[in-house]
Amino acid sequence: MTTLHPNYQLYRLAAEQKSAEVTDWSARISWVVGLIVFVAFVYWLMRQGWKWRGSLQSGLPELATTPDGFPGGESLLTLSGRYHASTTAGQWLDRIVAHGLGTRSRVELTLTEQGLDVVRPGAADFFVPAGALREARLDKALAGKVLPEGGLLVITWAHGDQLIDSGFRSDHAAEHQAWVDAVNRLAGTTDNNLTSSTEGTAR
Repeated sequence: MTTLHPNYQLYRLAAEQKSAEVTDWSARISWVVGLIVFVAFVYWLMRQGWKWRGSLQSGLPELATTPDGFPGGESLLTLSGRYHASTTAGQWLDRIVAHGLGTRSRVELTLTEQGLDVVRPGAADFFVPAGALREARLDKALAGKVLPEGGLLVITWAHGDQLIDSGFRSDHAAEHQAWVDAVNRLAGTTDNNLTSSTEGTAR
């Protein structure tokens, strides 16, 4: 019976280990490439869905722009925070993407007797005349984004023949109630009977 030299056995073990490492790397690379392709496919589907939704909403009129000389009088309230989304009023998952309304961004809000000025760095600004304001409320979710109870300021406004819910979150959430009161006063609405759109859906 032939006995292998110890050095030869060590060489074979090292060669087998190296071969296994090469095989492992090949499997890992294949797995990573597959994952990248899958993520790219999901992203493509999301973009196609976004474009499709935008085409369905192509009839939405262009957004109003800030009037010359705004603000003409004293600002009632100002707010710095984030713009989350806009949806069809009362339908918290029916996101509106036309005219850039689907883009989340930082936001600076200014409310005067003329209306609501929405300035969004890196996204489309828009203006809501006072006559188009319908109501404001505290909510917890909009367009799939869920926050703590009362963590979202939702302002409902009319644009063309559509009612829109736009969601904002102040850097200082304690400001939200003052905004609800001021917007409802400007719109001639009392908030006693306002309910969360998510609660309404649940019922």
